[in-house]
Amino acid sequence: MARLDRRRPGPAHLASLALDPTAREPLYRQLYFAIRDAILTGRLQPGARLPASRTLARDLGVSRNTVLAAFEQLAAEGYLGGRVGAGSYVSRSLPEEALTARTEAPPRPAGRAPGPSARGRRLVGLARGSVRARPFAPGLPELAAFPFEEFAKLLQRHWRAPPASFLIGADPMGWRPLREALAAHLGVARAVRCTADQVLIVSGAQQALDLSARVLVDPGDRVWVEEPGYAGLEGALLAAGAELVPVPVDREGLSVAAGRALAPTARMACVAPSHQYPLGVTMSLARRLELLDWARTADAFVLEDDYDSEYRYAGRPLAALQGLDADGRVIYVGTMSKILFPGLRLGYMVVPAHLVDAFAAVRRISDTHPPMLAQPALAEFVADGRLAQHIRRMRALYAERQARFLELAAAIVGPDLELAPSEAGMHLVGWLPKGLDDRAVAAEAARLGVEAPPLSAHYRGRPPRPGLLLGYAGVGETETRQGLALLARAIRTVAAGARRAAE
Repeated sequence: MARLDRRRPGPAHLASLALDPTAREPLYRQLYFAIRDAILTGRLQPGARLPASRTLARDLGVSRNTVLAAFEQLAAEGYLGGRVGAGSYVSRSLPEEALTARTEAPPRPAGRAPGPSARGRRLVGLARGSVRARPFAPGLPELAAFPFEEFAKLLQRHWRAPPASFLIGADPMGWRPLREALAAHLGVARAVRCTADQVLIVSGAQQALDLSARVLVDPGDRVWVEEPGYAGLEGALLAAGAELVPVPVDREGLSVAAGRALAPTARMACVAPSHQYPLGVTMSLARRLELLDWARTADAFVLEDDYDSEYRYAGRPLAALQGLDADGRVIYVGTMSKILFPGLRLGYMVVPAHLVDAFAAVRRISDTHPPMLAQPALAEFVADGRLAQHIRRMRALYAERQARFLELAAAIVGPDLELAPSEAGMHLVGWLPKGLDDRAVAAEAARLGVEAPPLSAHYRGRPPRPGLLLGYAGVGETETRQGLALLARAIRTVAAGARRAAE
C-alpha cells in the first residue's frame, strides 16, 4: 500500500489503497481495515479530513455504499468524527498510546512467542488429515445411496416452524426423542441394554472417546489400547494424561492374558470387539467374557467402540459387548458417520446409569449440548424404521462390492496385494510383499489420487508385515478398476525403487 501524503492541506489521499474484489473479505471490510491501520500507525493524523464518500468511491472503483459502510463502522468505533457523507475527520480524541503503539513497539525477536505445551506438541504429532472422497478411503460409505430427498422432507417438516425447545436445545444429553429412538434401535439391532436416560448424543465418535477419557481417566492412569489400533483414540487418552499400554490383537481379538501381564490394574481397556480397527478381527465370546471378568477384578472400565458393526455379511450382527455387562463397566460408543454420512457429525454413547450425571456435567462444560439441526429429523428417521431399512440396503450393497473388489484386485494387481474376504466392515487389509515399505506405497498412491493408508501407521511398535487399508464400500466398479490400476502402479514403482537401492 502506498504511503499517504500528509502534507496535502485538503482531504487525505486514499485512492492508492489496494482493495481486492476477489478476496473473501468484503470490500467494505477491506477499506475499514486499511483506514484504521493508517490511523493507528500515524499515516492519518488526528484531524485529517477524509475525502467525500462519492469521491473516494469513484477513485477506488467501488460503490458509494461500500465507502459509507466502512466510514460508519469507523465512526461507530471512534476512529472518525464529523458527519459521515458531509465531511469526515480522523478523531482528535484517540488515545495517544493507540497512535504510537504499533510504530514505537520494538520488534519481537524471532522465536520468542510461546508455543504449545509438551502435551500439545505430542497431540499435534498425532493429527491426521481428513477423509478424502476418493478410492479407497477406509470407512467412507456410499454417499449417493442415502435417501437425501426423504431426509430433507423430515428436516423441512421439523424446522418450518420450530418450537423454542429446538432453538434453545439446552439438554447436554441431546434431544430426548432421538435418545428414545436410539435406545429402542440399539436394543433390537445390537442387544444393547439401556434406557433413553443412558443415551448421550455426541458430535461423532471422536467426541465420545474424548468425553470418556475426561470423565474416567486421571493423569498417570494406565489404559489398555489395541495393538494395532485406532489413532484417534490415542489422542483423546493422551490429552487426558493417560499412560497407554499397547496390548496385542490376535485372531480372537485383544489378548486379555497379555493385558493382565502388562498392566493388571489398568483403569480402562479400549476395544472394538465387533470389528477391530484396522485388522478387522472379531472378538470371540470367550475373550469377551474374559475381558469383563478382568474389568470386575481390576475395578476397571471397558470402552467399546462399535463403529461399523451393522455391516456384517455372514449371519446376524454379533451382540454388543455392552449387553453382556452386568456391572455397569462398559461405555458403548457408536456413530452415524459410517451408517449415513460423515458430514452429519452425530454419534451416540451409552453410559452406565451411575455415570449419567457425571457425563452430562462434563458435556455441559465442554460444549453445552449437541447441535440441534439434524436431531429431530434423525429421531423420526430412526423411530420409523427407516434407519434399519437403509442399513439393510447398504449391507447388501457392501457385500456385493467386497466380492467384486476381491475379483478385480486379483485380476488387476495380482500377487503384489494379498487379500482375503472379511465377514464384516467396510474395508480390507491388503498385505504387501514382505520388506516393502507400506508408507512409501501409500504416499505414492496418494500422489496418484488413491487413498490407501499404511497399516504400519496404526502400530506403536514394528508391524509384523506391511499392508494397506482399502475401503471398498463407497467406491463404484468404474472407480474401483481405475483405483486398483493406480495402486498397482504405485506398488511397482516403490518395489522398483527398493530393488535399485539394494543393488
